[in-house]
Amino acid sequence: MKVALLMSGGVDSSYCAYLLQEQGYEVIGIYLKLHEDENKHATNIKNVTKVGEYLGIQTRVIDAKKLFKERVYDYFVNSYAKGLTPNPCAFCNPLMKFGFAFEQALALGCDKIATGHYARIKDGHIQEALDKSKDQSYFLFGLKKEVIAQIIFPLGDMIKEQMKPLALKKLPWLGSLESYKESQEICFVNDTYIEVLQKHLQTEQKGFVKNTKGEVIGEHKGYMHYTIGKRKGMRIDGAHDPHFVVDIDAKNNTITAGTKEDLAKIQIQAQNFSLREDFSAGVYGVKVRYRSPKVLADICLDDDGVINATLQEPVYGVASGQALVLYRDDLVVGGGWIS
Repeated sequence: MKVALLMSGGVDSSYCAYLLQEQGYEVIGIYLKLHEDENKHATNIKNVTKVGEYLGIQTRVIDAKKLFKERVYDYFVNSYAKGLTPNPCAFCNPLMKFGFAFEQALALGCDKIATGHYARIKDGHIQEALDKSKDQSYFLFGLKKEVIAQIIFPLGDMIKEQMKPLALKKLPWLGSLESYKESQEICFVNDTYIEVLQKHLQTEQKGFVKNTKGEVIGEHKGYMHYTIGKRKGMRIDGAHDPHFVVDIDAKNNTITAGTKEDLAKIQIQAQNFSLREDFSAGVYGVKVRYRSPKVLADICLDDDGVINATLQEPVYGVASGQALVLYRDDLVVGGGWIS
C-alpha cells in the first residue's frame, strides 16, 4: 500500500517515515512549501531529502504558497484586523494538509496520507493521542469524515519523551538534522504575531481602555496587540487589582478590561464547521482553546448552524475566532468557530 507522508524536516515526521516503512508501506515523502521564508524551506527540504536518501523513499516538494496565502495567511491577518483571535493551524489542517495535500496524495496514486501529529483514529473519528501532554486532536477537529478514514498517525500511540530517544537510537543521524526554534507552533511566525501583522496593518494605534461599565480607565497601544485574557501591556489608571482583556472593539479601537470573574463564560456560541449530519444534542466535553481543560457542556445545534453550548462550570479566556471543539470521551465529535 502506498502512503503519502507529510514531512516537515523535523525528527517526528522523519521517524514516521521509518515507522511506516517498517510496517511495510511504500512511502512517498511530501514537503509542502506554505509560507514565504525561503531560508527555512531550504533547511527543511535539505533534511527531508537526507531522510529520503537514507531510507530509499521518494520525496517531493510541492509549492502551495499561493493557495496557503489565500486560505490561511490572509484569514490570519484579516481576523486580527476584525478583533478576532484566529487559530491558523486548526484552519490549515482541513484546508491544506488534509485538503489540498490529500488531493495531491491521491493524484500520486497513494491510498493513505500520514503525518507526525500526535493523535489517533478510532471508529471514524479523530481520537486523542496517548500522550495527553502532546495531544493535537483539538487542531484536527475540522477534518472531513471521508479523509479521516484515509489517515495514519504513526506517533499517536507513543509518548513524546520516549519517542525521540528511540528515534535517535534507531536512526542516529536524525540528531544531525538542522532545526529552527519553534515559535507558537505557527509556521509563518518567527517571533511574534504582531511582526506578521505589521507587514500589512497599522498595529500601533493608541486607544482607550474601558471598564465593564463603559468608563475610560486607561490607554492601550493598539487593539491588535491584545487577545482575550491578556493582562499586560495596558495602562490602567489607579488600578490595585489585576485587570484582564475581556472584550475587543476593533471598529472603535477600544479594549474592555475587567477582573478574572468578568472573563468567566457559561454560555458560548460557535458557527458549526464540522459537526456531522447525524449529530444529536446532548452532553459533551468541550475545549475552547488548545491548552484549556475539557469541560462538560449541554450542546445543541440550531437551524442556522449555530452551536449553543451551556457549560456546567465556567471557563476563562473565551475568544471569538478560536475553535469550540466537542469530545465524546476521547473522540472528537466536531466543532465550530466561536462567535
